[in-house]
Amino acid sequence: MPRILILTGDAAEDLEVMYPYQRLLEEGYEVDIAAPTKKKLQFVVHDFVDGFDTYTEKPGHSWPADLAFAEVDPSDYAAVVVPGGRAPEYLRNDPECQRIIRHFFADDKPVAQLCHGPLIAAAAGVLSDRRSSAYPALAPDITAAGAQFVDGEAVVDGTLVSGRAWPDHPAWMREFIRILRAKAPVAS
Repeated sequence: MPRILILTGDAAEDLEVMYPYQRLLEEGYEVDIAAPTKKKLQFVVHDFVDGFDTYTEKPGHSWPADLAFAEVDPSDYAAVVVPGGRAPEYLRNDPECQRIIRHFFADDKPVAQLCHGPLIAAAAGVLSDRRSSAYPALAPDITAAGAQFVDGEAVVDGTLVSGRAWPDHPAWMREFIRILRAKAPVAS
């Protein structure tokens, strides 16, 4: 059975971790969550409140990481999912996280990145000459990484599927699962 990796950490957007996690399990994939260390992670919920210029942050669910980044052999996985939230802001600086994401891009394996998730690929130097969506405030970061920012709910560039934030889940996951079924089908 193909295995999928989710790269995340504390302060990841709750829905952006849990929705793909459960959706991929539903499809029949094995899913592992990797973080800087193997521990119980604390996710957050971002929402918009009248009168605020940007989103607010509230505590979300907690969930255990299955393994630490240093323990990950990316060749064991058919694809990777990179949720957003605040987590990618610090994960992008982790050399083990960069090692992992570089593997998926170098081997042309399916990558799903959402919201602030593309910050990791940008820091790892693998977004150049690609098309990527992200949370719209990250348009300058995507462009600075040498990519074309596309404000879309499910931007497909080869095996890379990106979206803006959790409201894009249906279209984003639909495209990612379409690619997964072709590249790493679950045996019937």
